[in-house]
Amino acid sequence: MTTYIFDNTLDGLLTAVFDSFAFHQQPQLLTDGEQLPLFADEPHRVVTDEAKAARVWKGLEKHLSREALHIISISWMSEERMLNQPLFNYIYKVFLTGKDLSHNVSDPDVLFVRNTCRCVLHEEQRMKQFIRFQKAKDGTYFAVVAPDHNVLPLIIDHFQDRFNDQSWLIYDARRHYGYYYGSPSSAQSDSSLLSANKQKGDVVRITFEDESSVPFDLTNGKLDPAVLSTDDQLFQDLWRTYFKAICIRERINPRKQLNDMPRRYWRYMTEKN
Repeated sequence: MTTYIFDNTLDGLLTAVFDSFAFHQQPQLLTDGEQLPLFADEPHRVVTDEAKAARVWKGLEKHLSREALHIISISWMSEERMLNQPLFNYIYKVFLTGKDLSHNVSDPDVLFVRNTCRCVLHEEQRMKQFIRFQKAKDGTYFAVVAPDHNVLPLIIDHFQDRFNDQSWLIYDARRHYGYYYGSPSSAQSDSSLLSANKQKGDVVRITFEDESSVPFDLTNGKLDPAVLSTDDQLFQDLWRTYFKAICIRERINPRKQLNDMPRRYWRYMTEKN
């Protein structure tokens, strides 16, 4: 059995497609650390090459619609290792047949990629619903998330459009990066919450060199009292009171609540803390 090992990046997977046609092989795709199958030949280690990846992507653009390309890009943001082989097979078949297979849901590889894309888009919608901001003393609104999939790049435009008159930071505690937006209308020219360089009106991707020193708790997203705005705690209490007041005890349905608001999101939600 022919086996390829790649670096678990999209460029690496596209390079593997390029190599598979160059060597006339249809391999099993693995990442570093995964166990080789029994009776496997000496694995080919794929060296990620941006030029090769770009050629493969341009080839996909000739065969697939924009929607199909979007599905591939979104599915990759799932970060699911089980996606690697079906996605590789799907792309391989596109070049092998020269056809747009994106609507051929009878093909298990195409169906797997489409379903994975659907899961990512579902997570995107939930992030838009469940993000809870806290206000720092300098006027910056801050939120911590830990989504199952890497959906932060997908939701930033939504918040930039909706809260373009406010400065905010959304941080992914699982992947250790976030996005900061500085409102052009904000009177504050600097933020004590951030040490990164930033430009008002732009969205900036940020990371923290030492997360242990940041003024918030990654386990629950709460800002330290020293940086929390004096009136934000009052608003949090009011929101909890409102959440309890609208609850009709006689109509409580825990199963439906968990389906609509999965427990894994609760730790960062004000009304659940």
